[in-house]
Amino acid sequence: MPFLDHISCGRFAPSPTGRLHFGSLVAALGSYLEARACGGRWLVRMEDVDTPRSRPEYAADILRTLEAFGFEWDDEVMVQSRRSERYREVFEQLRVAGAVYPCGCTRSELTAALPGVDGAPVYPGTCRAGLPAGKPGRAWRLRVEGEVAFADAVQGRQTQHLPREVGDCVLLRADGLFAYQMAVVVDDADQCVDHVVRGADLIHSTARQIFLQRLLSLPTPAYAHLPVAVDAAGLKLSKQTRAAPVDARDPAPVLRAAARFLGLPAPPERRLAGAEFFAWALAHWRLDRVPRLAAIAIQEKIA
Repeated sequence: MPFLDHISCGRFAPSPTGRLHFGSLVAALGSYLEARACGGRWLVRMEDVDTPRSRPEYAADILRTLEAFGFEWDDEVMVQSRRSERYREVFEQLRVAGAVYPCGCTRSELTAALPGVDGAPVYPGTCRAGLPAGKPGRAWRLRVEGEVAFADAVQGRQTQHLPREVGDCVLLRADGLFAYQMAVVVDDADQCVDHVVRGADLIHSTARQIFLQRLLSLPTPAYAHLPVAVDAAGLKLSKQTRAAPVDARDPAPVLRAAARFLGLPAPPERRLAGAEFFAWALAHWRLDRVPRLAAIAIQEKIA
């Protein structure tokens, strides 16, 4: 059964910093099947807000690969790099409310801070009460408060004490670009996304996003964080670890592997692909079959 019992809207939001690899395909498949199982819409959004690392040729390649694998999405693809004015509008709302403040700290100055749950330094609040004398503001940070709890449909109940575990997060970077946490909250609200199915590598961002949603009086989606695919050394398959792109010329074996990764039974035919694969997958999809793990090691070579 789907974890929402009404017609809803899900999304797949890749970052075009490389070609589509197996880990991203798993996230696409899980979000697609859950949205369609709800009788809902499924959107694709290019999260290229980090423009220095994103490439349009990768975005185009990701879309072609999704099409080759048989994915069908609703509406036009949203592109974050075209939405700066919208992010600025919401940022000004936060600034006027005093929810954000300028920070003059450099990355090197934060290296001594304790690491948070996501591995990044917990911001020690150096500029929270005002910029130190002679120090210009570089980035803008969100003032976080208290503890946020939510029920994740795969990983179970999650709690995070924001000041202690992550600290005030950057919403507007020193280079003038809006940060991921800002963009994803605004985009999900504007696209009416009410359930988010994504990799467990993003679960530690969820509490901050819920905090920001509440601050802006925006609805909070339901969340389900799928296990991430890791290699034999425990490293997440990603563009940074040079994960091999999936082979769009032969979707069947990769779809079969992704289905098995998400707890579906083996398809009746090894070469099942396209519309036939998705019809079979929807008939067998259940979120409670997904392994309740943060990560799963890939033992076989998948390309």
